[in-house]
Formats: sequence, structure tokens, C-alpha cells
Amino acid sequence: GERIYITLPSGTGLKYYGHISTGNYNPRTARLYTDVSMLTADPQITRDLEHLFRHIASQVKLPRMQKLLVAPFNLHKHMLAKIRAAELAARSGKPARIILKMNALTDEMLVKALVKAGRAGVEIDLILRGACILPVDAKGLDGRIRVRSIIGRLLEHSRVFYFKIDNVECMWLSSADWMNRNMMRRVEIAWPITDAKNRARILQE
Repeated sequence: GERIYITLPSGTGLKYYGHISTGNYNPRTARLYTDVSMLTADPQITRDLEHLFRHIASQVKLPRMQKLLVAPFNLHKHMLAKIRAAELAARSGKPARIILKMNALTDEMLVKALVKAGRAGVEIDLILRGACILPVDAKGLDGRIRVRSIIGRLLEHSRVFYFKIDNVECMWLSSADWMNRNMMRRVEIAWPITDAKNRARILQE
């Protein structure tokens, strides 16, 4: 994420904007990678970004985030909780769907949670550019987990995490693949897409 300070006319104070992206601020690789980014004035997100930058710069304790999920603190735990919620909904006979787009899926805890959810009846679509250790032919899945790989002229670099549990939707965009190093040994973020039109556009595209 990148903070942008805008000075407003006298008496109106300081307005915070944040630019957050699934990648890529490298001017060379940005010519080859495709990412999704958002420019926002949401005060909760810009507050979270402010605290995150302070934490990185000075190692002060990171306060409770209002909207951002941050690795290595709560991103991994929150994704496991969402998968578990989808699993419990499916076991209760409610519809549950997960769509995940990322570069790699190699974190064992997340893979095991997805397999367990698939066995419970959750419909899961994985759109992956690279490594995937999830055994789609594992016993009891019955085709509920589908994996597609993307090959194209540009390297698709965006990470999208979508859950629809009992007809309630939530979506995050993220800088993090579902790898142990991203979840546990790097600072990564995920942020929610709360606008229904934006969620629909991202799903369609």
C-alpha cells in the first residue's frame, strides 16, 4: 500500500487516500504482470495503512486493524476461519461456495481446511498460476474442488479470495499467496471489497 497526502483548502483539514494493490510496484515487472489495485479514501482503511507503515518503520505494536487483514498476524487465521464457516454451513445443508485466485497454494493448513470443506459439500474453484499441492482426486471430494491453471501473454498476479456462505458474500483482494512464507514470514495484506458492483465486476473478469 502507498499513502497519499492531499492538502485541502484552509479550514477543511487533511484528507487521507490510500493506494493498495495485489502487486506490483516494480516498474519492470509491472510491464509483464497484471494486478488489481484500489485508490480509496475510506477512513478505516487509511487509518489501518497508517498504523501498518508505522509498525514497519519503527516496530511499534500493531493495533487492532479495522478492515485490513495483515500477515503474519491475522490473515492466515482469518482465512482458516472463513473456510471453516463455509464447511459448517455445508454440513448444515446451506449453500457454500469458495473461489480463490492466486499464484500458488502450498500452505498445508489451508490445503487441509479446503479438502475438509470440500468433503463437507462446499463448492470450491481454484484459479492458480503456479504450484498447487491440493489433491483434487482425494477420497470424498466427488469433484467439488476444481483447479484451473492460467497461461497467457501476461502473468496474472492478482489474488482474490471470495466466499459465499448461505447467500452472504465477502471478498478480499490481497498481496499474499497461500504459501507458508507469505502467511508467516512476510508482511502481506488483504482488504475487503464491500461494494456489490465491484465484487460482481471482479468475479466476472
